[in-house]
Amino acid sequence: MLTLHVAAASPGNAVLVDGATIAAVGPYEELAAARPEARVRRWPGILTPGLLNPYGPELLEGAYHPDPREADELGTDPITGERARALFRADPSRQGASARRGVQRMLAHGTVAVAGELRGRAALDAVRRAGLAVGHRPPTLPGPASFSPRPLVLLPGLTAGAPASFAVFDVPDRAALVRLGAGTCVATVLGGRLVHRRA
Repeated sequence: MLTLHVAAASPGNAVLVDGATIAAVGPYEELAAARPEARVRRWPGILTPGLLNPYGPELLEGAYHPDPREADELGTDPITGERARALFRADPSRQGASARRGVQRMLAHGTVAVAGELRGRAALDAVRRAGLAVGHRPPTLPGPASFSPRPLVLLPGLTAGAPASFAVFDVPDRAALVRLGAGTCVATVLGGRLVHRRA
């Protein structure tokens, strides 16, 4: 099935998706005229190649992401340091569920690729099952581990024939994305699948 993704602030950068692959990238009007049978998904903001989060080990293995049912006891923010290690020691089965919730948070921040050496099976499985690409970690990290690291690491431009993985942010331009951060993500697509959509 063909799907044409277009964002309001970047109509010249629409993406036509065929299954798991990008069929074409270009102005919305041209792609819509060439493939009128395509289903159209309209988004606010800008469509981008998505982000690389260089903090895979820190966010997926070194942090515990509480289950919503634990919010009263543990809160909702990631738990790091010795407290996270103690939670994993007390119940090693928490690692898998925590890594899956961590991946979901990454997807909600427009992450389509993760970097850093993941050593544990739980994190590796969570990344693989989600369909996140694994990239190279920059030689110097920008700052503390975050779902919206500063500076953001945008991936290279989208091209026909490449995997259909990208993210949409509700901002008017890239400068605003850099200023406001990855929390502005409204949609993330991995391998042609819509894996995150802001309600």
